[in-house]
Amino acid sequence: MDRVNLGRTGLSVSRLCLGTMQFGWTADEATSFAVMDAYVEAGGNFLDTADVYTAWVRGNRGGESETILGKWLRERGNRDSMVIATKVKGRMWQGPDGEGLGRDHIIKAVEGSLRRLQIETIDLYQCHSFDENVPIEETLRAFEELIRAGKVRYIGASNYPPPQLREALQVAAEQGLPAFASLQPHYNLVHRREFEQELQDICREHGLGVIPYSPLAAGFLTGKYSPEEEPVRSARANHVEQYFTNEGWAVVATAREIADTHGVAPAAVALAWLLQQDTITAPIVGANSPEQLADQLPAASLQLSEEELRRLNEVSMPFR
Repeated sequence: MDRVNLGRTGLSVSRLCLGTMQFGWTADEATSFAVMDAYVEAGGNFLDTADVYTAWVRGNRGGESETILGKWLRERGNRDSMVIATKVKGRMWQGPDGEGLGRDHIIKAVEGSLRRLQIETIDLYQCHSFDENVPIEETLRAFEELIRAGKVRYIGASNYPPPQLREALQVAAEQGLPAFASLQPHYNLVHRREFEQELQDICREHGLGVIPYSPLAAGFLTGKYSPEEEPVRSARANHVEQYFTNEGWAVVATAREIADTHGVAPAAVALAWLLQQDTITAPIVGANSPEQLADQLPAASLQLSEEELRRLNEVSMPFR
């Protein structure tokens, strides 16, 4: 799997990032280990998690994904060859500083992430989303402390609206503070507008690495759903059914046709389309098993023709 720099950082990352939101939810520890092993065997080196994964599962408190990832890193002894990204903001404990992007929460939260991940430095520490209750300068100064202490290498943003992303980059430049090196937006063939309207230009202008989440639209673009069949029941089904429209099915049909031509799964085509967008560094893929991951891995080497890109662009225009 080819590697590229993440934006203007010194991080060399594989073209597919492995997301770990499933770990401790729809994939147990043993399965999670198997997925990560298969990913590394394919040449991957970029893992993304968050401290709150998977607090929404009954019996969980948050930190389960980081804990599984940390155990795997220790058992495999491969920390130095991996790029580890995690996120901060969500509620991790009770109290006034139990969530958010204020200094007190960030300073405490990073210690929990480092402990669960069993590492000394987080390669990419990301704001999970914008915090309207905290001045961006306070957040960036907290990150500056962590970078100076050697606990964080680079910082990034996720789910930031264009005005707040611009403000954060401007404040960093004016105050001489660490600047976001990457953006993690929601972006795929059936969810184009949010990124392409303004965020894409900001990332291009500032050289931000772009690592889209939900690149397969919660599984919709894998091709496992069909308008002629009863919807597949899954833990994320409520996120998928929003795409069950004529426009959505047309995108899936086109991806299937192109996939058949190349002898790959539709998921690989949807990911390859993303990888051939000039601002995209590494889509964040997820898998509940090595078999699911195997359907996605060919995207890293799949080169779509100009005609195939045109077809995908045209059929997905309603989502632009």
